[in-house]
Amino acid sequence: MTPYGLETEQRREPLGLGERQPRLSWKLESDRRGAAQSAYRLTAAERAADLDAPDRLLWDTGRREADDGLLVPWDGPVLRSATRYHWRVEVWHETGAAAGTAQSWFETGLLHRDEWSAVWIGRDPALLPPVDPPGEDELPSPALASPPLYLRRDFHLARRPLRARLYATARGVYEPRLNGVRVGDVELAPGWTEYHRRLQYQTYDVTDQLRPGVNVLAAIVADGWWCGYVGFDARRPAQHYGEQPGFLAQLVVDFADGTRQVVATDANWTERPGAIRAADLLMGEYVDHRRQVPGWDDVAAAGTGFHPAGVLDTDPGPVVAEPDHPIRVTRTLPPVGVRRTGPGRHLVDFGQNLVGRVRLTVRAAATGHRIVLRHAELLADGELYVDNLRRAKATDVFVTGGAEVEVFEPRFTFHGFRYLEITDHPGELDPSDVAARVLHNDTPWTGRFECSDATVNQLQSNITWGQRGNFVAVPTDCPQRDERLGWLADAQIFAPTAGRNADVSAFLARWLRDVIDGQDADGAFRDVAPAVTLHREAAPAWGDAGVIIPWYLWRVYADRRALERSFPAMLAWIRHISRHNPDLRWRHRTGNAYGDWLQVDVSTPREVLATAYFARSTELVAAAAEVLGRPDEAAELRDLHARIRAAFVDSYVGDDGSVDGRTQTAYLLALAFGLLPQHLVPAAVEHLAADIEKRGNRLTTGFVGVALLCPVLTEHGRADLAYALLHQEEFPSWGYSIRHGATTIWERWDGWTESAGFQASAMNSFNHYSLGSVGDWLFGRVAGIDQTPTSVAHRELLLRPLPGGRLTWARAEQETVRGRVACGWSIADGRITVAATVPPGSTAELHIPTPDPESVCEGDAPAAGRPGILRVEPRAAGVALWLVSGRYTVTATAPAPVP
Repeated sequence: MTPYGLETEQRREPLGLGERQPRLSWKLESDRRGAAQSAYRLTAAERAADLDAPDRLLWDTGRREADDGLLVPWDGPVLRSATRYHWRVEVWHETGAAAGTAQSWFETGLLHRDEWSAVWIGRDPALLPPVDPPGEDELPSPALASPPLYLRRDFHLARRPLRARLYATARGVYEPRLNGVRVGDVELAPGWTEYHRRLQYQTYDVTDQLRPGVNVLAAIVADGWWCGYVGFDARRPAQHYGEQPGFLAQLVVDFADGTRQVVATDANWTERPGAIRAADLLMGEYVDHRRQVPGWDDVAAAGTGFHPAGVLDTDPGPVVAEPDHPIRVTRTLPPVGVRRTGPGRHLVDFGQNLVGRVRLTVRAAATGHRIVLRHAELLADGELYVDNLRRAKATDVFVTGGAEVEVFEPRFTFHGFRYLEITDHPGELDPSDVAARVLHNDTPWTGRFECSDATVNQLQSNITWGQRGNFVAVPTDCPQRDERLGWLADAQIFAPTAGRNADVSAFLARWLRDVIDGQDADGAFRDVAPAVTLHREAAPAWGDAGVIIPWYLWRVYADRRALERSFPAMLAWIRHISRHNPDLRWRHRTGNAYGDWLQVDVSTPREVLATAYFARSTELVAAAAEVLGRPDEAAELRDLHARIRAAFVDSYVGDDGSVDGRTQTAYLLALAFGLLPQHLVPAAVEHLAADIEKRGNRLTTGFVGVALLCPVLTEHGRADLAYALLHQEEFPSWGYSIRHGATTIWERWDGWTESAGFQASAMNSFNHYSLGSVGDWLFGRVAGIDQTPTSVAHRELLLRPLPGGRLTWARAEQETVRGRVACGWSIADGRITVAATVPPGSTAELHIPTPDPESVCEGDAPAAGRPGILRVEPRAAGVALWLVSGRYTVTATAPAPVP
């Protein structure tokens, strides 16, 4: 048994950690059935070699009896700033015998505020007064009020350093440079947070970029979210956070003799305009290579057109270490088609709706040649469809400098697009000279689902690409138009699917702090986080993200700290609703009351949806109180939940099991949230099924209901309808959009239809993950990977593969916090084969669907009594096997096909 995947604060080898008591984790793998951890020992030292020297250890837990390694808090000596700590884990088998070891490291950032000697610098308004901003139809334009800053500082090193770290952040977005070379690979740093409460800094190892003698530290800083266009307000830049971009950084250089040199942002820095004349996240970027200053960020350009930078602020403000994975370029896509559409005009198809930017190589262009790049998700009559972008121009401009070969790639903007129009390109465009660069938070990809049906595989691909494109700084609603906000309902609905595809623990925990930061004094969350553009109280299902996501992080990742930090806000939200709705029907203080957003041809009563969420969130906060050892609050909330449930039944449920509105979503909420008396559940299921069947196996659910649709049908014995909806290719359905070329999830079922064409451009995104929340069901029931209702972090697996529809096989795997879990099935020649992997320390209840319990075999023998199989029990629809850890292949007589 071997530990692997070592993490500190849910990241591999983090540089610049801000937690003073970080948590350490590891996974386990073994080829032996029944393998489990019985104990561990953690040791730590400042040098890797000292881990083998007992007298040099900083921390030694000794042997501790424990059966997992999930988020074990550091309880060693107080951590020092800017220090690397190497750590090792040793584990023991369930038998008590020693097993494997593994080691990793983490490095602290600046843990104390007084360690910041840097001051905020930027453009000195007295020297370079800003010009008036252009009108929106002129963007991108070199006349922006805040053209990007090009900042630099010369400094001298007497000798080669032993170690050097750059700590940097910006009011805006920045790219650091050292001696003419870019530092690191982080994009759009420092990301987007509630800047008035938290502004993240990044840490870079720059030891190998320094040299004895003169060095140059430099940076380019653009408006970003700080003072660029944000959201859909028809307003000028700088009205959300500040008036102009700024930069804060300090380079800490340590030498072998124990001395230290610090180079910080201060009045000794200089600034000038550069080749990037304008940069805005929504509008685009304007680059003029005629204005390049070769070597501006190296020694050669000392003093060339630079002016003293202005000191904007001497207080560093609420700077914190970046706690999650940054934005990076994660892949580069070549075009699948390039078509010349006119003189100097080309249309490029990348074959995939994506989020990022374009890299264009231009050859032998005359000086001053202006090339325009426009981006769009779809075509209309062979041309770019850009109406749905609203105010966002999504346009980049490149003016050539006359070199034989020039490469244009914007730095401080991103677009949502599949298609690219290049205007005034000199000569023919070689497809190898253009590429799409995919940008998103680099959350580790941990899940995979596939099956025998190409359309379902395309659906899974669409879901994953939607996740990539909308996990950029915050979990956005859409990445292309003038919005790109962190809508709470979208995130809470999609979180279970997101966690199937990737490890989103650190990403969501960090964003959750923005959710809590937006809560008002009365306990109301906002619709979006960070809270810009929209400042009203959150709507039902939107504000409830402040409860649902912390509970999700506990259930899936065992993140107790996130639950503890969120609990006061969770409780305040419930008390806010209760205080303003004493009759326990949530109809007052409902914000914008979006209801089941973008449902089709029906209207679910908003009061029904709101009260159902009031009940659900109350139930979850009660459960959180129990986990956190708060019995009095748990009892209070359990009682409140019972009373809300009774009010729901009294007000909205008929004696025949009908629910007010009689929509699919109304029934789904009542069933999924356990709000119905048991004797009415079968009738409600029948009402739900009848509604689907009368519509020709079509759905009507919007953002809220769609996540519940297939799971509820499956749980209540109507997997046939769940599969019918999955395979449906007529409008409205997932298959309809795929049949018409979708490569991401659309915002609305009717984003484009054969009968009506494009929906209203005012709200018609073609990359919007909410309706892709079915992905959780694909992993959890189609392939079968789930956990029992009381399990935390996949300790007790519930593996329930569900053959059905037109599938002949399906499989999924996930890297959970305990290790790799896999489940899959196939049917051939009248036999079903189920393959399952259970990681060390976990157990599993595996359901085999079969009409013949006696036919169940593991390997070549009957399952009962096989190694690792604790017991076998017949079930109504097959057989249940209880497994210890290991890999299993089980066969049985195949079930009858689900229609």
